[in-house]
Amino acid sequence: MKKGFLLLIIATLFWAGNYIAGRYLSDALPPTLLNTVRWAISSLLLWGLLVINKKPFPIFSRWKEFLILGFFGIFIFSTTTYMGLREISSSQAGMIVAGIPVSILIFSFILLKEKIKVKSWIGTVISIIGVVILIQGKENIESFGNALAGEVLIIISCIAWGLYTVLGRKYGKATDPLTLTAGAAVYGTILSLISCIGTVDMNAVQMDGMAWLALFYVSTFASVAAYLAWNAGVKILGPGTAAPFINLLPIWTVILGVIVLNEGINTITLVGGVIAIIGAILASLKK
Repeated sequence: MKKGFLLLIIATLFWAGNYIAGRYLSDALPPTLLNTVRWAISSLLLWGLLVINKKPFPIFSRWKEFLILGFFGIFIFSTTTYMGLREISSSQAGMIVAGIPVSILIFSFILLKEKIKVKSWIGTVISIIGVVILIQGKENIESFGNALAGEVLIIISCIAWGLYTVLGRKYGKATDPLTLTAGAAVYGTILSLISCIGTVDMNAVQMDGMAWLALFYVSTFASVAAYLAWNAGVKILGPGTAAPFINLLPIWTVILGVIVLNEGINTITLVGGVIAIIGAILASLKK
């Protein structure tokens, strides 16, 4: 049991690091190019894991599912995340991603027709109120551009991840998680590459030693390693016990933002973020 808890904690910590590295890379690489390079590397690693585990890779026969998942979970989610991190701090973004469990809950109800308990709906409303309060923190000293645009982009990323997760459950009935993730990564990379055509100014690329290290991190630890740790933890503890651990993501993101990037958070943002996290925990707890 302890091993399962540790694996889930490590996974959320690695995912939180993506926001820190993404914030650092925001001035080094255009968002679409960053996403393309990141997932191109991750796709190769995931394909390698399939080869090692002697799993078939139905990259063409299941293209429709892979394309849909790649669009929402790899292209839209990651691109809007990196675009948002050009405008606001990783700590502020981390508070907003507390809405991910709520997004999953809503799309589970709409697309999978799952029965949602009253307690979960109450948690959803509380979390949404928290995000609204959070967005009122316009005087956030850690905004680097258009704060409202950055906040909206991160909200869109939460919606995209909710769709990706719920559709992944649906398509996962016929495909194992590793194959599904690898397929989504390949098609998401292709979509991201297409979005770079005619839109990326190569003069905007400003890579230094730390930027290369951050790029390595988001392509390995924040992608493949986090995925492996999460699924291993879910296998040990079960999905019901594991689900609430996703609420550690915003907490880790804020902590790392303060420690690594010396970010500050104003009172309104902090209050809104805490309310959003509490609501998300209430919405996702099964017991």
